Amino acid sequence: MTAAMGAGLLGMAVGFTLGKPRYAKFETELKAILSRSERLAEDFLRLVDLDITAYRSGDARKALDVPLMLARLCYEAAKLCPALLKKGNPALSSDVAIAAVFLESAFSSACINVRINLKSIGQVKLANGVIRELDAKKKTIQRIRKNTEDGFGKIIGG
Repeated sequence: MTAAMGAGLLGMAVGFTLGKPRYAKFETELKAILSRSERLAEDFLRLVDLDITAYRSGDARKALDVPLMLARLCYEAAKLCPALLKKGNPALSSDVAIAAVFLESAFSSACINVRINLKSIGQVKLANGVIRELDAKKKTIQRIRKNTEDGFGKIIGG
């Protein structure tokens, strides 16, 4: 749900930017961000139901797949923030910064669930590969969140 709110904020920021003459030169990219953020929001909401189903199944592998998918999608959503902060309406820069915070939070939460489920599965090779992947993505998503917050600060002059 947190990730869906983050993606929703990105979509909202684009929605209030499109159609304004000042941002016409970015319209194609903004429309692509809008489309991607809307698809991601839908995916995040689907994952809520999939997570419940996976948990109830008692299948550790299914329980691993959902938060792993969530982490990967949060990473993809967060990558939309820099372009939107730069090319979107500055009046909505706070929404982009909040989206980055939500997406990083959802990513971190997903990683916690991934780790506990990896432990349940007990496959060392799989665990090592997944942890390496998520650690690399974690550094990137943290940098995106920090840069987005810093960019927001510059926009508002603080």
